[in-house]
Amino acid sequence: MERKLSRRAFLRVSSDAARGSCFALSMPMILSACRRAGEAAIKEEEFLNLSEEEVVEYSAIAARIIPTDETPGATEAGVIYFIDQVLGQDREQERLILQEGLKELQIATGLKFAGFYFHELDEFQQDQLLHEIEDTEFFGTIRYLTIAGMFSSPEYRGNRDNIGFDLLGFEDRHAWAPPYGYYDADYAEKGE
Repeated sequence: MERKLSRRAFLRVSSDAARGSCFALSMPMILSACRRAGEAAIKEEEFLNLSEEEVVEYSAIAARIIPTDETPGATEAGVIYFIDQVLGQDREQERLILQEGLKELQIATGLKFAGFYFHELDEFQQDQLLHEIEDTEFFGTIRYLTIAGMFSSPEYRGNRDNIGFDLLGFEDRHAWAPPYGYYDADYAEKGE
């Protein structure tokens, strides 16, 4: 059974995602990051801005925000490459917020589940910890970056293999054949 996210639900989630984030990305910034992230993912380049620990931990968080189930999720879409690209030049303040938030999450992992790393927990434990921090700037930022990386234009390689667009049921066509809609068909009938 194919699951599709309605356009209205997507827009609501997208606008809510920016709330609580330490980032304010413009469309050109998102598109640029998508292009660079796509190139890095295809070439399997090393990460430029994230440590190995951050890659594994942020990937695990993104995978719980948009999980893999009967449809591909953030992992398959290569969201971590998008996050790495966005945290580039002139983003030291945002990186510090994320690093501090990750440290606090790892401390909570140790206190609550006697573990060292978030990615080592089972999904139930991960969801429980994320639910507890969902109102923090750290989580708001990771959620925002995950959604931006998942649903960005594939033209700029923002969502690998159109995974995000497939989830939405969006058909990315260069041109559409008439009639486009009722008003277009009516217009064509009149010969205008």
